[in-house]
Amino acid sequence: MTIEDTPEEWEIRATTTPFRGAKTSVRTDRVVMPDGSEATRDYQVHPGSVAVLALDEEGRVLVVRQYRHPVRERLWEIPAGLLDVPGENPLHAARRELYEEAHVEAGDWRVLTDVYTTPGGCDEAVRIFLARDLSEAEGERFAVEHEEADMEVARVPVAELVRGVLAGDLHNNCLVVGVLALVAAERGEGLDALRPALAPWPARPFVA
Repeated sequence: MTIEDTPEEWEIRATTTPFRGAKTSVRTDRVVMPDGSEATRDYQVHPGSVAVLALDEEGRVLVVRQYRHPVRERLWEIPAGLLDVPGENPLHAARRELYEEAHVEAGDWRVLTDVYTTPGGCDEAVRIFLARDLSEAEGERFAVEHEEADMEVARVPVAELVRGVLAGDLHNNCLVVGVLALVAAERGEGLDALRPALAPWPARPFVA
């Protein structure tokens, strides 16, 4: 038995979009169940995202801390952002987010893991990159606004982040998944065995 996710699409009898926002929308589908009945499924339609676990030479992860209004908390996270353009190369987006949020660039990029954040209610797909060989970016810093204007940046040892995750002190999805995937990769075949940065991503196809 092969343990892997597989594509499948059930028949949709009707679909509406009761809400459209600036970046996301809400869709309502009437889906045919295996027994022939129909059920309504509401979900958020999302363009997709990228996140960057940036690891420096001292084994520290670059993290940012910002306010997240829906959960009313200030969270520690790894740099992340939306795929702004359909079909956008996720590596280009990841480089942009690392530059904009931390004014850092990286010389070595690999795919750490791909995840669906909340597949029961949202179609958001996130590609989490591992970035190494870090250096300060050239030029002026990106002009931030809104929540990012109050953002903190730090570099934290991996072991401290793992402790925080397992203690229930850190909750951001990409940070939790990224840090634990990093540790698993290090204990497995090693970081150099990770997929290349331009590995195919069926959830959000792109032109390399």
